[in-house]
Amino acid sequence: LVASIVATIKPKMTEANKAYWRLATSGKPEEARVAADLETELRLLMSDRDTFAKLKAAAANPTGDTLLDRQLVSLYHGYLENQLDKDEIAAMVAKANELEQIFSNFRGTIDGEPVSENDVREVLVKSTDSEVRRKAWQASKQIGAEVSQKLIELVKLRNSAARHLGFRNFYAMQLELSEIKHEDMFTLLDELKRLTDEPFARMKAQLDAEQARRFGIAPEAVRPWHYADPFFQEVPTSESVAIDPFFADKSIADLSVRFYDTVGMDVRDIIARSDLYERAGKNQHAFCTDIDREGDIRVLCNIHPDGYWMATMLHELGHAVYDKYVDRELPWLLRQPAHINSTEAIAMYFGRLTRDAHWLTAIAGVEASQAKRLAGALQAEQSRAMLIFVRWVLVMVNFESRLYDNPDQDLNQLWWSLVQELQLITPPPELSGHEWATKIHIATVPVYYHNYLIGEVTASHLQAHIARETGTEAVAGNEAVGRWLRERFFKSGALYKWNQLVEHATGESLTPRYFVAQFVTQDQA
Repeated sequence: LVASIVATIKPKMTEANKAYWRLATSGKPEEARVAADLETELRLLMSDRDTFAKLKAAAANPTGDTLLDRQLVSLYHGYLENQLDKDEIAAMVAKANELEQIFSNFRGTIDGEPVSENDVREVLVKSTDSEVRRKAWQASKQIGAEVSQKLIELVKLRNSAARHLGFRNFYAMQLELSEIKHEDMFTLLDELKRLTDEPFARMKAQLDAEQARRFGIAPEAVRPWHYADPFFQEVPTSESVAIDPFFADKSIADLSVRFYDTVGMDVRDIIARSDLYERAGKNQHAFCTDIDREGDIRVLCNIHPDGYWMATMLHELGHAVYDKYVDRELPWLLRQPAHINSTEAIAMYFGRLTRDAHWLTAIAGVEASQAKRLAGALQAEQSRAMLIFVRWVLVMVNFESRLYDNPDQDLNQLWWSLVQELQLITPPPELSGHEWATKIHIATVPVYYHNYLIGEVTASHLQAHIARETGTEAVAGNEAVGRWLRERFFKSGALYKWNQLVEHATGESLTPRYFVAQFVTQDQA
């Protein structure tokens, strides 16, 4: 049964992945149509009622063969969410691809001139003119009016499909099919909220005072455009620890190759297949994709020579090396990471390194004495960044879960109430009413954001165990790090559930205490 299904879906999935890559790298309408058609064809293959009945029966009666049982569960979940009518599948795919194309091609404007997301980010990082920053922030939100109604329609389509399959809504379905318990996830998030409430409020007050001095305004006048990105998901860089100059005259791709070489992971073949620089029509974000689970792994980025894109390249290549070093002897269905949050953990483990003093010296060529002087400030900034990120994820998860509970409510009011409560940001008086719809993940990568935070917690958990077992916290130049990850984490692919993999690799169930000790307790100290 498994062999016959794989023979059917494998070539179609590979074809669909290639089509999505062409769409993401071009934004062309004809590529959008091809990608939508192929995804629809794949989902229709996986909607076959007879095959699903056999899978359901098989998944309910495990064989005791771990390899076979994990494949059956994977197929069962994949087929379950596609037990829909052809028209339902086609409508969801078409609407999702329409939104993907809009996000790829849309460019906001400042004073009538089109600007890319990199342009907006540069203003928010560098400009000290509040009015210029306000215009850039508003430009980043203009896409909301273009996509908000289409996104609500897609949410309703997704909910309708999920209810037809017996789930409360699409959000609940996605959690269950990804083997995450709703109660466990929100217990973890509630604990992280409780542990960060006071440290975040104290840090946010300090940050607003710093921003007020920088822009010559009162702290209570600080608004969303006074932070480093349009969503306040990243820490504004302090001049005392600015890392952008370290990369201004360097090749981000070359530094990435150099670093991964030092941990025994060759990424040259991945970079050769990748699309790394920005241009019109191209997806403005970053992602990694494993096209065929046979070695065709690619990264999409829009590199500028700065700290943001250095961290992003390390992050995306973290996904890539996980895909690359999965055991190719595993069955095709298991030749993938154990879970989305498992691969996010690795991406975050490596993406953090741009604020590591040892890494800056070993890879970026920063003078050892300078890096040593910056070490304390870099760690403090990393703690700030993590506090900011935790609160941002809380906004996203709470908003998205409530969006699927009731897409007809006042979504912008919900969005800003969460931003105000969880990020302590004062909403500006001039709102479009569509700011909630401007985060691409809500449209094109639904029910995903919790994986970033579980990934961060897992990264700290792994980091503590790797340091203990290799005898050093240094990552750059430490081939033992690469060996540990390849053998203990990457190799087994999707053979284990994500939480079982953490315990298998470290001998300990996932706990947030390493993350808290690394970033929250340290902040309080």
